[in-house]
Amino acid sequence: MASHEAAALAGDVAVMSELEQTCDITCPHCWETIPIWLDLSVGSQSYYEDCSVCCRSIVISYESEGGELLSVTADAAD
Repeated sequence: MASHEAAALAGDVAVMSELEQTCDITCPHCWETIPIWLDLSVGSQSYYEDCSVCCRSIVISYESEGGELLSVTADAAD
């Protein structure tokens, strides 16, 4: 069984490992809800990801501490 199939769901957050999880964000372009994967082994990170619905670029920024997600934002890249 693939690791994504074995994910434990807790509300809108799927936990893949202690330091990897997914959460739902709202695309700032098309307003659709899309899932993203976050690596909580880093304290903070910003990166670009294309929306899986409208294909426009999103700047995703998040902070974590001790493997716990503290905040996540999704802003239009253009």
